[in-house]
Amino acid sequence: MSGRDGDGDGDERGERPRLSWSELDRRRDKPRSATPERRPRGAAAEARSRSATQSYLKKLDSQLFGKGGQGGRDGGAAKLAAAVRDALGTAALADACRAYLAQCGPPRDAALLAAFLDARDRDVQLAALGALEEEMRADRIAPSAGLRSQLRVLAEGSDDELAERAENLLSPR
Repeated sequence: MSGRDGDGDGDERGERPRLSWSELDRRRDKPRSATPERRPRGAAAEARSRSATQSYLKKLDSQLFGKGGQGGRDGGAAKLAAAVRDALGTAALADACRAYLAQCGPPRDAALLAAFLDARDRDVQLAALGALEEEMRADRIAPSAGLRSQLRVLAEGSDDELAERAENLLSPR
C-alpha cells in the first residue's frame, strides 16, 4: 500500500481537495470578513439595536466632547452648543448664538468661539472676542490657523471696535 491510508485512488489521502485555478481566483476576489455581519432579527430587535446604538453614541459624544466643569454648564448648554453647530452657514446662526449667550454666557471652546465669530451680529462677535482674549490670556486656547484667519477678516472690517480687538488678539504677546 505504499504508506497511504485508503484504497490508493488519491482521494482519501487525508489532504484537502485541490481547487481549480478559476475557483482559487473566485475565492481570492471575494471580500474577506472574519465573521458575516449579524443583523437583528425582527422589528423589535432592530428597534432595540437602534436604540442601544443611539444611547451608546450619545454617551460617547458626551464623554469626548462634553463641557463638564465649566461654570456649572448642564445638558441645556450641550443642546444649545449643538444648535449653534447645526446653524453654521445659515441665517439662524446669530439667533442660536444669542440664545447660547443668554443661557450660558460666552463659550470657552475654540470651535464654538469660531462659530460665534462667523455670526453676523456685532454683539455676538464682541462677546466671542472678549472670551477669546480671556482664554488666550490664561493660555487655555492657542488660536488655530482658521481662528487667526477669522480674526484677520474681522481686523480688516469696517467696524473699528471689532477691528481693534481682533488686531490686538493677532499681535504677538
